[in-house]
Amino acid sequence: MTETARLDFFETLPTFEEFSGVADAQNYRPLPADWSLATADIVSSTGAIARGEYKAVNMAGASVISAVLNALGHRKIPFIFGGDGAVLAVPENALAKTREALALTQVWVKEDLRLDLRAAIVPLSDIRANGHDVRVARFQASSNVTYAMFAGGGASWAEAQMKAGKYVVQAAPAGSRPDLSGLSCRWDPIAAKNGEIVSIIVTPVAEARNAEFSRLVDDIVGIIGEQDRAGLPVPRKFSWPPKGLNYEALASRRGSLWARKLYILAECMAGWAIFQTNMKVGRFDAAVYKSDVAQNTDFRKFDDGLKLTVDIAPALVKRLEERLKQAGEAGLCRYGLHRQNSALMTCFVPNPFARDHFHFIDGGAGGYAMAAANMKAKALAA
Repeated sequence: MTETARLDFFETLPTFEEFSGVADAQNYRPLPADWSLATADIVSSTGAIARGEYKAVNMAGASVISAVLNALGHRKIPFIFGGDGAVLAVPENALAKTREALALTQVWVKEDLRLDLRAAIVPLSDIRANGHDVRVARFQASSNVTYAMFAGGGASWAEAQMKAGKYVVQAAPAGSRPDLSGLSCRWDPIAAKNGEIVSIIVTPVAEARNAEFSRLVDDIVGIIGEQDRAGLPVPRKFSWPPKGLNYEALASRRGSLWARKLYILAECMAGWAIFQTNMKVGRFDAAVYKSDVAQNTDFRKFDDGLKLTVDIAPALVKRLEERLKQAGEAGLCRYGLHRQNSALMTCFVPNPFARDHFHFIDGGAGGYAMAAANMKAKALAA
């Protein structure tokens, strides 16, 4: 692999457009040997969610992606939003800026969101030395946005190492702040339209049964595919006043906190009027933007296991549970589900006039964090 190809690894990956391809090993390529995984999550996120702070937890998770991408000049690198955290793959020449961005983000999360964010950077060489790998696929979510999918067990191993206190990224000095430009949360919670918003995590038990696990993933994707738009939770209302106003103001670095809030309120009032009437304002087309928001979401992903937050009918939820229970009893997978009435969307929009904005979806009452807790409870009970 040439130097340029190694540095532009993600941009040069072939894409796949049907999500069922997430189970196809041929869509994945090994991460270059000199890359690393940057991983971060909220300590005791389930406790924060129990206190009703799930929007703050999501904002913290998305801030990791925003801070690193801004620090790297919006370079295209693989990343996955995990609800209460994120994983990013970074080349060797981006490690210093990535480390600094993570260190600064920890301070912002601590001082402004009152949560504890831990972070680590784990070299791929160590991941492979311990019998795991990181393979990356590139899913074409829309004509303008692609998302990374991770397989090989390496991301899970890196997260476990972080939780064990290894490869730690130390927080920056108090008062430091990352560049979180473009991070926002201006849409209302997305109410379930088809029945329930269900957050699902399904992970394989053993690599030796990859073919069987792939068939399970195909079955799950097939069941959900029977729902309109494959269960996509579609945002319907641009919020006024924005329910995430305080979080977005805290993420901004322009002037005093009250000045930031007033600026965002004025911007959102204009946005609300534009979206209500589907107006075109210069290069900005509200109808196109709303369509892009729906298509550019990450409601389906693969991060060493299948992760979904979908809006589906009760009959499909029942069939999913039956299929997962069967696979779990056969020793093929571990799984967790969490039901809620709505989904939350946190956005990263560096340029509102471009169409490559990212929108991160999680369940509105704990989502992936609670699904993971449910999976852990099943394992302990077993």
